[in-house]
Amino acid sequence: MSVHFEERSGVVPCKTLWGSWYQTMEEVFIEVNVPSGTSAKEIKCNLGSSQIELCAKGKEIIKGKLFGTTVSDEATWTLEDGKLIRIILMKTNREAGNCWLSLLEGQYCADPWVQDQMQRKLTLERFQRENPGFDFSGAEISGNFAGGGPDFSNLK
Repeated sequence: MSVHFEERSGVVPCKTLWGSWYQTMEEVFIEVNVPSGTSAKEIKCNLGSSQIELCAKGKEIIKGKLFGTTVSDEATWTLEDGKLIRIILMKTNREAGNCWLSLLEGQYCADPWVQDQMQRKLTLERFQRENPGFDFSGAEISGNFAGGGPDFSNLK
């Protein structure tokens, strides 16, 4: 059984006041810290294709328009140990060049260094998918990686 690329290579999180978010080519992961002892009944979570709303214990934590679109019926959230909400959103555009620069439009933006690291990671993930016999999890990337790296699709 092979381990997913992101499990071998780690994640590039964008830290926020409430937790963090990170992404792969296919998914966006959101981890929200909530007061210990929070129950699922105290959570309101609406996940749409372009909107998100999360409240815990009557307090709004995240609300707004997502940076990109997602497949709303594949979105999930879980409450772990009564103190961490984990949300998984499936991107509609699953290309390496689709690196979200922020979680919401104009909010929770990754700083330039984190954006650079996220884009590098998505480019390496793309290379891994195109070359399944090789392990790119520990690779370093330099050069033309912005937008998902070079396009070799027209080569024969």
